[in-house]
Amino acid sequence: MGNELLFLLYQVEVETMDHRNKTPVTEFILLGFQHERRVEIALSSAFLLMYLVSLAGNTTIVLVVCSDYRLHSPMYFFVANLSFLEVVITSTVVPKMLASTFFLSRSISFVGCLTQSFFYFLLGSTEFFILATMSFDRYVAICHPLRYALIMNRRTCTLLLLGSYAGAFLSILAPTVLTAPLPFCGPNVIHHFFCDSGPMLRLVCADTSVAELADFISSALLLLGSLLLTGVSYTYIIVTVLRIPSVQGRRKAFSTCVSHITVVALYYGSSIFIYVRPRKGNVIDVNKFATVLNTIVTPMLNPFIYSLRNEKVKGCLRDAFSKHAGRLLTLRSQK
Repeated sequence: MGNELLFLLYQVEVETMDHRNKTPVTEFILLGFQHERRVEIALSSAFLLMYLVSLAGNTTIVLVVCSDYRLHSPMYFFVANLSFLEVVITSTVVPKMLASTFFLSRSISFVGCLTQSFFYFLLGSTEFFILATMSFDRYVAICHPLRYALIMNRRTCTLLLLGSYAGAFLSILAPTVLTAPLPFCGPNVIHHFFCDSGPMLRLVCADTSVAELADFISSALLLLGSLLLTGVSYTYIIVTVLRIPSVQGRRKAFSTCVSHITVVALYYGSSIFIYVRPRKGNVIDVNKFATVLNTIVTPMLNPFIYSLRNEKVKGCLRDAFSKHAGRLLTLRSQK
């Protein structure tokens, strides 16, 4: 019932935009999924479980890569950084979403909303640059194996990581600069479970065409540009793999790329659907579930994709668990 009232409030405010007062907005209301209370509780309970699995899995990947010398290579360096980003991104959005459902705390301050939106898009953009960097790493490993250690040295990996963050910042700079000073003077109800750029721009009481164009161009350049780099890398990889004479050699070379290709498909598919297309019609509900895929489901699957398909990671995980289990048994026997 509460969700229905919120939605009616949203509709009334939209219909009376021309008659609203010009008091600046100090907080926003996040509508969430707008289902019946029982359905919303069930959905959020599932999201909470996925969030906890995502935190545990990605944190484990980071710790194992950092602690096991066998994983101290460029490939796992970027896997660990991707897992770190997953932890931070999901923690930027999911806790507030869960609080909105379980504690009915749907309000978020104006500054808090802009901050959440900024870090979500900054960290999300960084992920796409890191995915492109990982494809370059696989290209060097397969196409230039004898020069791999020379090219992908520690300095190069650090520069590529810093470049990913810098590129992400530059990619969201124009939309952020154009959106931040826009006047928000009502309504203040965001038709989403977090402060997404599209639903926020709908609440601006001024012309948003320039900001929307900058947002679209930025998203297109980021997603399609990084996808192009990934595609070029894998084109060279496929050509090189097909030239390997033995079937076993081709299978082994390509198996190192399967995990990365799976993650790329999940990320780019949902993100391009949400951000790189004209905004026609009411597709907000569809975008919400696409965002769930991008923000909750994929981060939960990443640790399984990279560990269950990788014998070295599975071996390191088994050794780590055995080591800690041995320590616990020793401590118990001493007591």
